[in-house]
Amino acid sequence: MKAMKLPKAIESFLDVAETAGEETLVFTRKKRPVAALVSLRNVDRESLALSTNPQFLSIVEAARKDVRAGKTISLEALEKKYKVAAPNKRTVPTRKTRPSS
Repeated sequence: MKAMKLPKAIESFLDVAETAGEETLVFTRKKRPVAALVSLRNVDRESLALSTNPQFLSIVEAARKDVRAGKTISLEALEKKYKVAAPNKRTVPTRKTRPSS
C-alpha cells in the first residue's frame, strides 16, 4: 500500500471528502461509476490491507460459496470428529483483581 500527499491542484478534493464524512463517494464518468472515495477514519491499516488484498478476497468468496452450497459443519460435529471438547467456560482461569482498599 502506498501513501502520498495530495497535490495542491486537487487539495479541494479533501474538502469534498471531509464534507462526506462517513459516506462513500462514488465518482462517475458518463453516468458510469469509475472510482469511489471511502472514509478511513475508523479503519486500521491491517483491515484496509486485507480488504484490498485479492488473495484474501478470493478466500472470503470461496468460503461464501461453500456456505451458500451448504458445505458447513457445526462446532459440535468438529469436536466429535477430532475428539476434542471445547473448554468448559467455568474452568477457564479468570484474571484476578486486587481487593479494593
